Amino acid sequence: MKLIVITPPKFFIEEDQILTSLFEEGLDFLHIRKPGTPPMYSERLLTLIPKQYHKRIVVHDHFYLKDEFDLKGIHLNSRNPNIPLGYKGQVSCSCHSLEEVKQKKGHFNYLFMSPVFDSTSKKEYLSNFSAEELRRASKEGIIDKKVIALGGINAGNIRQLKKYGFGGVAILGDIWNRFDEHDTIDYNEVIQEFRILKKLAE
Repeated sequence: MKLIVITPPKFFIEEDQILTSLFEEGLDFLHIRKPGTPPMYSERLLTLIPKQYHKRIVVHDHFYLKDEFDLKGIHLNSRNPNIPLGYKGQVSCSCHSLEEVKQKKGHFNYLFMSPVFDSTSKKEYLSNFSAEELRRASKEGIIDKKVIALGGINAGNIRQLKKYGFGGVAILGDIWNRFDEHDTIDYNEVIQEFRILKKLAE
């Protein structure tokens, strides 16, 4: 399975160092999601990440960055639901129901389906899917390699998602809850957790 990391919503000083380290550890794709932030901050973050990793980065906002930094693609969501006029390249999107996955799967390179479990980054963001629904969706082929599981994913449930046939997992809270820019001395715990997740996703 592919392993995708989504950035926390706010920028912080050590972010480029951590993201570069994750790429060095074998991160498949990074999604830069910074809702409501000025584009100049995303530009600065991208200039600090080595160019060799830009082809593995997808942006959720400020879609012009895709061409400016030669990135992998763009991701549509409720804030930015439309593909820019004349855009050429990879497009992914977010889905929150099996019906939505069925409707959109043929039109995108891949989809985020969420939340598969109760979110660890948004406490009020509870799972939309029962285990039985996921099993049935797997049998019916709704869940396949183009569908990426998001929401509450950690080392304890990745293997379960692999059995359902997801093409990958997107991680947010399980990684970033291990780093506090105000209190954490280093980011070793983030890297150690990523290594565990990476091994489980292989």
